[in-house]
Amino acid sequence: MLPVHRVRQVGNWANVSTPLGLLIARVGGCTVARGPRGLHLADGYRLRFPYAGAFAVGNVLLSRQEWSHHERTNPSLLQHEEAHTWQWAALGPLFLPAYAAAMGWSWLRTGDRASANWFEIRAGLDVGGYVRLPLRPLREGLADAVRVARAQLSRVSGRDRSRADGRNGPAAGSRGADAVA
Repeated sequence: MLPVHRVRQVGNWANVSTPLGLLIARVGGCTVARGPRGLHLADGYRLRFPYAGAFAVGNVLLSRQEWSHHERTNPSLLQHEEAHTWQWAALGPLFLPAYAAAMGWSWLRTGDRASANWFEIRAGLDVGGYVRLPLRPLREGLADAVRVARAQLSRVSGRDRSRADGRNGPAAGSRGADAVA
């Protein structure tokens, strides 16, 4: 391992992102093996969050599939995820809120979580399997955000109204799923 990789490895242990990544791998049901340049390769991630085929936490690269599969189908994916390990080394736990903000900005500007995400651009969009979409007017992104928020609020408030009477069954006067027509 080159000295620069050792610096990243020590930095990601010191900022606790690698221990966090190993914990996530364990909770996610992964098999972990030592990888190149001080990385840990975690195969078989089973949790539904985050929605990604592969992702990095510290020096741990987690994947839903075996890394040997990625080596055959997209050999540059390891390079992309390894770039994120340097971002973790630079920001430590602050990487999470910074990445979330970059994802939100990307969605506002392109309708996609990665296309304008600074972290994904720096790691190589194409290497990570992403497509760069054109920027849309910010006004259009904000209008989409308002639409999504309204839909979520009406869905939540609709559920709350149906439980307003405090009963466990359907709200008074409504027909439950098991009601006979």
